[in-house]
Amino acid sequence: MNLAQLSRRHVLSLLAVGAGAGAVAACSGGTNGSGGGAADGRIRIAMLQPPRSGLNPLSDDAFKLSRWSTAETLIVLDADGNALPGLATEWVREDDTTWRFTIREGVTFHDGTALTAEQAAADLSFAAAYSTPPRILDGTDLTAVAEGNDVVITTSSPDPLVPQRLSSPQLAILAAAAYPADLSPDGPVDPKGHGTGPFVLTEVGGTATATLERYEDYWGEKAAAAGLDVSYVPDGTARGAALRTGEADVVEAVPVSQAATIDEALLHEVPMPRTATLYLNTRSGAFADHALRAAARDAIDVAGLVTTMYEGHADVAAGLLGPALGWSAEQRAWGSEAWAGADGVAATGRAEGARAAGTVPAGTAITLGTYTDRPELAEIVVLIAQQLEAVGFTVTQDVREYAQIEADALAGAFDAFLLSRATVLDSGDPVAYMVSDFSSSGSFSLCFLQDDDVDAALAIAAGLEAGDERRAAIIEAEARILATDCAVPLLHERVLQGEATGVTGAERDPRERALITSATRLA
Repeated sequence: MNLAQLSRRHVLSLLAVGAGAGAVAACSGGTNGSGGGAADGRIRIAMLQPPRSGLNPLSDDAFKLSRWSTAETLIVLDADGNALPGLATEWVREDDTTWRFTIREGVTFHDGTALTAEQAAADLSFAAAYSTPPRILDGTDLTAVAEGNDVVITTSSPDPLVPQRLSSPQLAILAAAAYPADLSPDGPVDPKGHGTGPFVLTEVGGTATATLERYEDYWGEKAAAAGLDVSYVPDGTARGAALRTGEADVVEAVPVSQAATIDEALLHEVPMPRTATLYLNTRSGAFADHALRAAARDAIDVAGLVTTMYEGHADVAAGLLGPALGWSAEQRAWGSEAWAGADGVAATGRAEGARAAGTVPAGTAITLGTYTDRPELAEIVVLIAQQLEAVGFTVTQDVREYAQIEADALAGAFDAFLLSRATVLDSGDPVAYMVSDFSSSGSFSLCFLQDDDVDAALAIAAGLEAGDERRAAIIEAEARILATDCAVPLLHERVLQGEATGVTGAERDPRERALITSATRLA
């Protein structure tokens, strides 16, 4: 993309303002009306995606409940992924497979019933036995029983991340009335009026709106805002217009294309634990040759991609893990410098076994794939193809919807596949992602890596409890993976969060668990 094309994107974003105006009206409805939230102490929120499962807390909709501070978990995580007290005040690991959590006293659910260890254990047991258990429990055989004011968690095998697992919004603790009377494992779970947070979910308007009120009997600091009026606004142009015109106070995921039309003081960049990575097929084809993988690594001008396609709203990759995991740069021997780059220097010597680029034989053909669900990837892949062709590869591009292309990617139909990948899952820890993508037995291995050193490094990291020792082992595993050049991390994504003038205390959370808290208010 040249400068003329970049300017065209800005022009198109300006022309799109009028097109999105009709959808903005959704943001001005609800209790608050269109006159702004400050007068009545309410906060209007424009959210990216509507609920997919009727706000069932055992689905991904749980993250909405968490971002509205209506449902809470036993454990919360700090910015580094360390476990902190939530509805549990303390915990201890009694042996390799047993943990004991003490339940906070004086907490009531929104329906007035008291939080007890029995209810917390029942909630966790229901989640573990659910027909589609929360993904945080994948591969984990968990049981929970109440003993006095404690919940005792037992796992079938040693699991050093049990506290982190219990921080997942999908394991929020709700009142007994939230669950089906017969405890059917596929029955509906209703969070309305059944959480413990500073806001009560009082109205659910399907896939259009939600309304929350301040919970006056909250166990912690009472909410500064009187309530929340939520609208779901999937159209990015409309979300940008809602912020620009004052129809919303807090706006999720303002598109980069809208940034030029909005006062920059209203936009806040949040680094995401998501990395755009080029996966190279090590099992067959051209990239079974490590020297050719290194040649592909050095051919890509990552800084140029960030400047042109993301208009600077992304970070050149320093590795698989980005700024959202602040400790990663501190642990790396090469700090926060880029791993790959068109200068051909960045990767050399940064990890044991890093390979110098080889010469690409004339006519070396590769198939490069990606998907249209993330439009920026479909644009980036064109530039990557040009850069690979410039060093001698002959590139065929294959771009489809993700649902249509995933099976082929997992079957090894591509020599290279561009993917935007979340690098931490619900536990806030990247080991599961690394094992899935890069171990010999990985369930999502697009590069089909079989490397004993990588497997050994991942096994060491997986066996350590959360803390500095585990983080050091994770970075060692990252270095081993990068040394194989099976994956070329390109850039770490950011999201633009919109906050109207006068909004204070809104959370800018890379893990997208928190947004509105007790401290969030309008001046």
